[in-house]
Amino acid sequence: MKTPVRHFLATLLASSLTVGIAHAERADRNKPVHLEAERVTVDDIKRVHIFEGNVLLTQGSLTIKSAKLVVTQDAEGFQKGVASGGADGLARFRQKREGKEEYVDGEGERIEYDSRAEKSEFFTRAYVKSGVDEVRGNYILYDGITEQYLVTAVPGAKPGTPAGRVTAIIQPKSVKNAAPAPVAPTKP
Repeated sequence: MKTPVRHFLATLLASSLTVGIAHAERADRNKPVHLEAERVTVDDIKRVHIFEGNVLLTQGSLTIKSAKLVVTQDAEGFQKGVASGGADGLARFRQKREGKEEYVDGEGERIEYDSRAEKSEFFTRAYVKSGVDEVRGNYILYDGITEQYLVTAVPGAKPGTPAGRVTAIIQPKSVKNAAPAPVAPTKP
């Protein structure tokens, strides 16, 4: 992580949080995209592709599952994607982190990705887990360029109520890599 955990906790106290994570697996960008759906609609003139019904997108270690996926492409080839709902109303993604044997998992009722800006947004019942750390809120924005998150609670919720709060679980980094503490000898 580039941003210290202390910064993560301090920002969390301000009702939103910002934390850096390692980039997603870079090799995925050069792998073919494989899509499966029950129905596909293509408009080449408008550069819009709509995939509906048990959508599964894979590209290297990246997996996106949703009920519907709409992909648009601009004149320079940059894409925007909107994945929505699944069997339980949630769209899901998973991708390996660069240089680590860890994954980033996320879900929301809607997930939007902008390849030009390298930003991912998760809307309603948003959840992201990176390695062993996780955040949950109504809205999560991940900026892949700055490697920062912004998480907010349910809009209009009263502060101090469960709906008016963001939750995070942050595992101590020293615990993951630390050797077991020596056991003190017992006296006879």
